[in-house]
Amino acid sequence: MVSVLVVGVLAGLSVAMPVGPVGVLLLRTGLVDGVRVAVAAACGIATVDLAYAVVAVAVGAPVSRVLGEHAALVRGAGAVVLVLVGTGGLVASVRAARRPLVEIPSSAGTSSPLSAYVRFVGLTAVNPLTAVTFTTVAVGLAAGVDRAASVVVFVLGAGVASLVWQLLLAVGSGLLGPRVPVRARVAVSVLGALAVVLAGVALVV
Repeated sequence: MVSVLVVGVLAGLSVAMPVGPVGVLLLRTGLVDGVRVAVAAACGIATVDLAYAVVAVAVGAPVSRVLGEHAALVRGAGAVVLVLVGTGGLVASVRAARRPLVEIPSSAGTSSPLSAYVRFVGLTAVNPLTAVTFTTVAVGLAAGVDRAASVVVFVLGAGVASLVWQLLLAVGSGLLGPRVPVRARVAVSVLGALAVVLAGVALVV
């Protein structure tokens, strides 16, 4: 059972640790919106990773095959979402950058914990990097998990590992945010949003 737990943890980390566009957005959320909002965003990411772990042990091979056959569609959908989200963040950040310093709130973002959770669930679900990692590493690691008790342990291991990693990013960036000057946080927000837009464009070029 311990070996199954270790495999689950490895599966969770394999999906969670690569810092792609969603990871950049999480770090930006912590810097701009603070710890509470970033923790909610981290929970949203971990929720999807947990769902992927369930799929990996339930119907991993068929789903992996379907995603492989529709890789272009997955990339296209992910690109559209990333560009839209990044553009929205970029517009808001540029507007904040143009305001006088005294008018910029200490928290430059406008997200609530609930909206951040929902947004990051959607972003992670359509993130091509997550889907590609899921179809390769996670499904392969879950191949030998068959008994009910082992399935539960595998899924819990993957979910907890993902949550711990995302919380490290969220809390770390959230605690760093107040120590960064307001203008610097706005600049980071602009750069983070621009990076997400470019990542979306890169998926289709």
